[in-house]
Amino acid sequence: MKKKSKLAVAVAGVVLMASAGVSTASAADVSKVKVVPISEPAGQTGDAYRFVVKYRAGSAELRDTAAINRGLSAAATRAGLDRAVLRSGAGAATPAASATLMRRMAVPGWSVVKTSRALNASEAANFVRELRANPAVESADVDLRFKRLQTVAPSFTPNDPQTQQYQWNFYNAKAGVRATEAWDKSQGEGVVVAVLDTGIAKDNPDLQDNVIPGYDMITDKRISRRDADGRAPGGWDMGDWVEADYCTGWATNNPHPASDSSWHGSHVAGTIAQETNNGSGLAGLAFKSKVMPIRVLGSCGGFGSDIADGMIWASGGEVPGLPVNTNPAEVINMSLGSVSPAACPAVYQEAIDGANSRGTIIVVAAGNDNANAGTYTMSSCNNVISVGATGITGARAYYSNYGDKVDLAAPGGGGAGDGNPNGYIWQVMNGGAKGPTAEWILGGMGGTSMASPHVAAAVAMVQSVVDTPLTLAQMRDLLKKTATPFPVAIPASTPIGAGILNIDAALTKATEPPCNPEVEECGPDAIPLTNKVALPNQGGSAGSETLYSFEAEAGKTLTFMTYGGSGDVSLYVSFDKEPTTSAFDAKSTRAGNSETVRFTAPKAGTYMVKLVGASSYAGVSLVARQ
Repeated sequence: MKKKSKLAVAVAGVVLMASAGVSTASAADVSKVKVVPISEPAGQTGDAYRFVVKYRAGSAELRDTAAINRGLSAAATRAGLDRAVLRSGAGAATPAASATLMRRMAVPGWSVVKTSRALNASEAANFVRELRANPAVESADVDLRFKRLQTVAPSFTPNDPQTQQYQWNFYNAKAGVRATEAWDKSQGEGVVVAVLDTGIAKDNPDLQDNVIPGYDMITDKRISRRDADGRAPGGWDMGDWVEADYCTGWATNNPHPASDSSWHGSHVAGTIAQETNNGSGLAGLAFKSKVMPIRVLGSCGGFGSDIADGMIWASGGEVPGLPVNTNPAEVINMSLGSVSPAACPAVYQEAIDGANSRGTIIVVAAGNDNANAGTYTMSSCNNVISVGATGITGARAYYSNYGDKVDLAAPGGGGAGDGNPNGYIWQVMNGGAKGPTAEWILGGMGGTSMASPHVAAAVAMVQSVVDTPLTLAQMRDLLKKTATPFPVAIPASTPIGAGILNIDAALTKATEPPCNPEVEECGPDAIPLTNKVALPNQGGSAGSETLYSFEAEAGKTLTFMTYGGSGDVSLYVSFDKEPTTSAFDAKSTRAGNSETVRFTAPKAGTYMVKLVGASSYAGVSLVARQ
């Protein structure tokens, strides 16, 4: 039997609540209004005391801890860390420092190294340089801290009392993900989605039946808020609150204010699998899937080495010292990222590739810095699905990162002009200011953190109903090809993917029976073009071919054009048949992406259009005009 819960409404701030006009009288099952301010974790500008090192295949260090420690000691000596610095007018005294192996990682060849004290930026750079000078070392870097992304605070029809009022992101005709139609086809049954985040608050009354235990991967008790260093089963969110300046001096060089726990992971997990049609709270998209909390973020963020091991464990790989995950995830959602521009760490890329090799698809949030997603981790990594954010109008949310690395968009809420509760993404989350309490609230948030789980849920819903699970490349292609065109023009300078996630269209396409040439005429599989509606963010590798179709009228001039983006694409067109690079009715193969084919006297019927990568290309728009 479910515990009785007390639900409240949490929003971004008093001004928003006043403009929305929400009160205890206007929302069923809501006992009170509660303002929950959401703040950004402290930045990763602190001194370094953890490093990640990859040792070469065949080196003694791969099997001998003593060899590792000898190499670390030599690197510390060469970097000058073995010498104390006396106090002077230029600064305080600095004691000598040593370095030792902390633990071996799950990512093959990688280890975590710690120093006896935190190193300043200059010392850390010298130490990394000397580590890399060791012939046995393939790669070495600071073990960076990452954070939950900053949030912009706050047929089948489910009977959850507040879903129609609050969850525009599911139902809105222009900007929603077509949830109602999709639920007739799939509800995610049998699929596990791992949420690498702050964990999930235990006993959530509107989620608990869909949660299976994972693991708390945080190894530093200052971050985990547990009693000791090391990892723990479960993955439960203990809270990520910070007192004023709690992170200062070890996780950041800067002072910072106190902030309450975010319950970020619970909110993300709710969008994926909140219990639905249970007459309580809100709905989730893949509500017959199971979510698994992998806690990698706590107070002051989380270390990249713990996050990488989290990806490995969640996808069924072996992590030293931990039991094997008996419920490996088909999907991983990562609504986390770098505080400032950062290339994908090598250890991350290897962990992602390992997860892919085990059949796990990783979905990531593009980031909330209104900047190029390709310059931030996670979108700077390869072999992930990167998700940008739209608001309630279907336009790019003002905060959403953008660029060629973003595959598609989903509702993130909080966009400019969305001054009402329905402009945010809502889920049931804990009401505790520090650790979890018995109070549960409806929490409104905005960000690409909220957009990403929509796509993770869509992946789960597709995998649940296809005969053979789709690969990453197949899934990404499916979601992009079936995305809803943006109802609001997206500037070419800030692209956020192929369109807005359309789960119903993705499921329809994924479950479409193959053409049987014995009983029907089978044509090539082509993406339909709509007259005068540009199809944005098309891309491919050198030599790639993508086919489109357009139903033309006779006698009216017909034009096909490509423009924008980067790289070099060529355009081939034929009437009523698939063009090739050697057989076509017309072509445009100029250098770059500005291609045009025009028919002054077109026939009535189907024109087939093919884009071919003369070199790799991205961010290109294709339009047919008649």
